[in-house]
Amino acid sequence: MNRKTNFTALVRASIFILMGLISILACTKSRNFDALPTDCSTDLEANTTYAEVKKLYTDQTFQIQQDLIIEGYVSSSDEAGNFFSVLYFQDSPSNPSEGFEIEIDLRDSHLFYPVGSKIFIKLKGLYLGKSKDVFKIGGVFTSFGNVSVGRLPSIVVDAHIFVDCDEKEAIEPSLISLPDIPKNRTNTLVRLDGFELSEAELGKSFATEGRETERMLTDCNDNEIVLLNSGFSDFQAEILPEGNGSITGVLLRENDNYRLAIRSLEDMDFSNEPCADLIDEFSSNQIFISELADPDNNLAARFVELYNSAKEPLNLKGWTLHRYTNANTEISSATDLSDFTIGAESTLVISPNATEFETVYGFAPDLAVGKNSPADSNGDDNLELVDPFGTVVDVFGVIGEDGTGTNHEFEDGRAIRNTGITEGNPNFTFIEWTINNDSGDSGTIKAPQIAPQDFTPGKRD
Repeated sequence: MNRKTNFTALVRASIFILMGLISILACTKSRNFDALPTDCSTDLEANTTYAEVKKLYTDQTFQIQQDLIIEGYVSSSDEAGNFFSVLYFQDSPSNPSEGFEIEIDLRDSHLFYPVGSKIFIKLKGLYLGKSKDVFKIGGVFTSFGNVSVGRLPSIVVDAHIFVDCDEKEAIEPSLISLPDIPKNRTNTLVRLDGFELSEAELGKSFATEGRETERMLTDCNDNEIVLLNSGFSDFQAEILPEGNGSITGVLLRENDNYRLAIRSLEDMDFSNEPCADLIDEFSSNQIFISELADPDNNLAARFVELYNSAKEPLNLKGWTLHRYTNANTEISSATDLSDFTIGAESTLVISPNATEFETVYGFAPDLAVGKNSPADSNGDDNLELVDPFGTVVDVFGVIGEDGTGTNHEFEDGRAIRNTGITEGNPNFTFIEWTINNDSGDSGTIKAPQIAPQDFTPGKRD
């Protein structure tokens, strides 16, 4: 065993004895000790990059056999207990290009590897793995024959991780914004500005005792990211702060899902006023029903078309389309339109059978729904277009009246809004429509319609 290993092992044994005495005599849980004096290295030099190491991975965890050394700057800290048996480091103290993590079976690692320490890691003998699209190195863990990266035993940590003799660097967090988070920031220290805890989280503690807990952060544009807290951290029972501001933490990732883990409460500064309620819902009578289809030759080619007569796009957040089957006075089915925006002087086409719709009409509908939805009417039902505030903006038919034999029947045909109509109408007005069907009753036109030639989805003629 070399001198460094002997010395550090002795130091660690001493500190564990000292910590035990402090715990017994003072009954404290504090981790606020000064960093330990340790040997440092001046003769090591990196001979590979993070990217080159990651390229060694094929499709399974393996043990590195080459004499490779990487260097990095420690960005995480387990001093407050929010990190456990893991060390995060990045390739530069500011504006890093990549980050990495190593799993180690070593408590109070901040005493040996404080934030900002430059470290060298000898990779030979370590395992490299990939889980949920994120690389990590460490020891080995085997379960049911499956090999994965586990904690590096404390007895060999000193043989792989070395602290450089240079003074610690100040780690400058990279400012990122949502939703466009660069993947290369994974495992690095980042900062988010203009964030706050979501309203549903206020009044709660950072974490449930003894359990890893997710809390939701949001900005004033409703962008969200998970704040990950340990149920064993020193601040577990603290109440989440109100207000808005900046938060710094290590950026974690599982595939495309990002989470942020702070090192201590000092990483949060929510001293600004919280976001005002973002009102992005609105009403407009320039959105209305423009065409209804019940083709005589193909029931699967039914659709509903909406039109925006405004000269600007209109967002449909909170809007719904209701169907009242036959003479029902209660809603039979509804379609939520919240995820869609109708372009200026453009349409939104809704189909109950997207595959058949595309086969018949030659293009995909904007919104695919199911059978018995508002878009699947057989021609004697009634429809309502409702804004986010519950106001009926437009209607086809008379609620409570079966359409059969009336002036709002379009069975085996279509109902199309006359081109002179540019606004919705909450009261059905027959003269606003041209209606074809198989009966010709009550002023309608007896002329069953055939798809695709008798219909114009996506066009406002």
